[in-house]
Amino acid sequence: MTAYLLDATVVFAAACGEQATLARLARLEGADVATSAVVWSELMAVGPERDLRLAENIRLIGETIDILPFDRASAEAFGDLLQELEPKRRRVLDRMVAAQARALGRTLTTLNASDFKDIRGLTIEDWSS
Repeated sequence: MTAYLLDATVVFAAACGEQATLARLARLEGADVATSAVVWSELMAVGPERDLRLAENIRLIGETIDILPFDRASAEAFGDLLQELEPKRRRVLDRMVAAQARALGRTLTTLNASDFKDIRGLTIEDWSS
């Protein structure tokens, strides 16, 4: 069974009710689906004071999928990844999530596969089309 790690674009699209993303998530029923604590921290910026419905949808998603800690193995994989790539500060969270997916042997699911094209050894599932 494939284990999936959802990036922020996928979780956000699901929380916004994007039908293609919701349909793909529904097809993963029974699969090992999770997101990273790094992604979850990004999503926490959408508080109820900003958008009550969206914040509630994000909370519901958090109740139905695992939120994996960014642990020592993930941190070490991130350090290794940074040694392989040129630094790009604006993409640091994406790179942290990619390193975690790679360390855990999970397929990274994203709507922006081009953000990860320079990362060797990362299995990506592009949900943009």
